[in-house]
Amino acid sequence: MTLTSPAGTPAGPDGPHVPPFAVISGAQVQSALRGREQQVVQLVEDTYRLHGDGGTSNPPSYFLRFTDRPDSRIIALPASIGGQAPVDGLKWISSFPRNVAAGLPRASAVLILNDHATGYPYACLESSIISATRTAASAAAAADRLSRGRPRPRRAGFFGTGLIARYIHTFLAATGWEFDTIGLYDVSADSAAGFGRYLEASRTDPERRPATAATRVTVHTDPEELIRASDLVVFATVAARPHVADPAWFAHHPLVLHISLRDLAPEILLDAANIVDDVDHCLKADTSPHLAEQLTGNRDFLDGTLADVLAGRVVVPGDRTVVFSPFGLGVLDLAVGAFVHDAVARSGDLRVIDDFFHELRRYG
Repeated sequence: MTLTSPAGTPAGPDGPHVPPFAVISGAQVQSALRGREQQVVQLVEDTYRLHGDGGTSNPPSYFLRFTDRPDSRIIALPASIGGQAPVDGLKWISSFPRNVAAGLPRASAVLILNDHATGYPYACLESSIISATRTAASAAAAADRLSRGRPRPRRAGFFGTGLIARYIHTFLAATGWEFDTIGLYDVSADSAAGFGRYLEASRTDPERRPATAATRVTVHTDPEELIRASDLVVFATVAARPHVADPAWFAHHPLVLHISLRDLAPEILLDAANIVDDVDHCLKADTSPHLAEQLTGNRDFLDGTLADVLAGRVVVPGDRTVVFSPFGLGVLDLAVGAFVHDAVARSGDLRVIDDFFHELRRYG
């Protein structure tokens, strides 16, 4: 097999060359991903399958925390993807909730892609968009796969109405979901109102592929009311500990995309079928599944992973609440980042930093 660099240049007789190093901006990332939601969902599903089959390496994330800013953190997610298009790398993503009050996005991130043959970094990509995209694609894939065998939800509820919720709605709409009603709840009335304006704008924007013009949007002031009125509930908050504790709110057995991982009391999970993206990653750092494990002393409440569902090893029940709790795997960021890099390279717009690697002779 011919070894190639990320730029597609064949390696020389003495081995692989040092790849060129490129910087890819957020605008380029967004342009490369716009309108390709279905491709990205398929890419995420393929990556889940590869991960489930042991074709990836996804070490534990490392959390950098601050004594003077206890609500903030920066997380390092190293990962490696094998298979026919191997790539290694690292996502470095910060979450500073206080940014929102200043009019800035909560999260910011970069993604480094490393050449599989040499280990040299070959790209640095703005990654808040990549992170939101892979999260939304994962949610859309889970919504589709976990709703099979049960009535497809027609009433969606978004618990938390920030950027991640917006991306998830975009991916649901772009992959064929149509809702009769969409409910919104947020502790910030301004955020809920802003999400409502986004939904109104999506009715007339062909790029956002709205569900239907007849979809009724309701802003709820009572979280119980939102959950009881929804067959598909999306949790996309910044909650640090469970704040939804009554299993009776879920008596109608909705499909729950528990994206923010810490919203639900363990009693709710113990009354549901539970699917995660990765067992070991998800059951740590006081996530709701981790709290359920601590409460019961075992992991018997877990039904399997999304990869198990994709492979047919797990069949999701149609008569119970189903909760999907994804920790968020670095391999998904790598897969989407490599997709973006290749798209920008094909367009001819890759911004290479000449002589980024300078000291390349061992003895000068």
